[in-house]
Amino acid sequence: MKVSSLGDVIHTLPAVTDAKRANRRLQFDWVVEENFVEIPSWHPAVDRVIPVAFRRWRKDIIGTLRNGEFAAFKKDLKRDHYDLVIDAQGLIKSGFISRLSKGLTIGLSDSTIKEPMATLFYNKVFSVPKNEHAVQRVRELFSRALNYSLSEEEIAHIDYGLDYERIGLTQKTSTNSTLLFLHGTTWQSKHWPVPYWRELALLATARGYSVRLPWGSEEEHVRAQAIAEHIPGVTVLERHNLTGMARQIASADGVVSVDTGLGHLAAALAVPAVSLYGPTNPGLSGTFGQNQLQLSSSIACAPCMSKTCHYQGEPVQAVSEGQPFIVDPPCYSSHAPSQVLATLEGLIAARERTAELS
Repeated sequence: MKVSSLGDVIHTLPAVTDAKRANRRLQFDWVVEENFVEIPSWHPAVDRVIPVAFRRWRKDIIGTLRNGEFAAFKKDLKRDHYDLVIDAQGLIKSGFISRLSKGLTIGLSDSTIKEPMATLFYNKVFSVPKNEHAVQRVRELFSRALNYSLSEEEIAHIDYGLDYERIGLTQKTSTNSTLLFLHGTTWQSKHWPVPYWRELALLATARGYSVRLPWGSEEEHVRAQAIAEHIPGVTVLERHNLTGMARQIASADGVVSVDTGLGHLAAALAVPAVSLYGPTNPGLSGTFGQNQLQLSSSIACAPCMSKTCHYQGEPVQAVSEGQPFIVDPPCYSSHAPSQVLATLEGLIAARERTAELS
């Protein structure tokens, strides 16, 4: 199981693919936050998706216990006796869920897990190096728990195993000169400045691309409208669920993304994507897969891994649409829109060359 967040859920998919390839008889049930139930259902090795609502329940614990919703979840979870229950997330809440189920519980050791107290819920633990990328750590945990090995060639090849028909897609590639900008994220410090997004949109539309802007909250809707204002060729999309977003991403020629869960979805779909990192470190949990490139900040204090910016140096200025502005957070001054677009076009061209050769 990997309960949340969106990026963490997506990071588990290659491990499921590995396991199914190693043993065709394997079938998985997956416990996941209710907002992300669509993701596991796209993998053919997943039989049953069991939704959990910890994020919502913790807002009203008493009400949740009284209305029987938690009891119904436990009953659903205990419906089957499992050969193994693998906690791929390593949090106290995911460990607690694993213990509620019927089966031998497996997780990471206390020296390699996010929350060491979670190991109290496991019957057996494995140590996996903490300096590896999250995708590779989960793959190694699954291989050791299920007793199969991965060759160097298999380790180098990342297969998220998505069934495109389950998403409503018939092909993986697009040639409609469309770019998708994934501008929404959770931390305030991870937002690329709106003037940069507008500058990128102007450069992209001048190159003949149409630009699409998705959104998932009212704050993101307002930002999308600010980016698109008075720029022909830029469209603010209707609000989509995850399946709808998967279709939007898969139909785009390329994606520009901040550090956000949907960026990992672009990686899972192998769509050329440039991901922008300021305060966070892509080496451990960044986008991972084919046609992906991460731009990290060169500023001295990055990556700080902080939700709020604590930069104390001189303000960093840039120019967009002929007007100067302060780059906030300043770590994003490393990512000029012209550089971002040139990098993305390089990824798009590389995928086109690969498609021609195949």
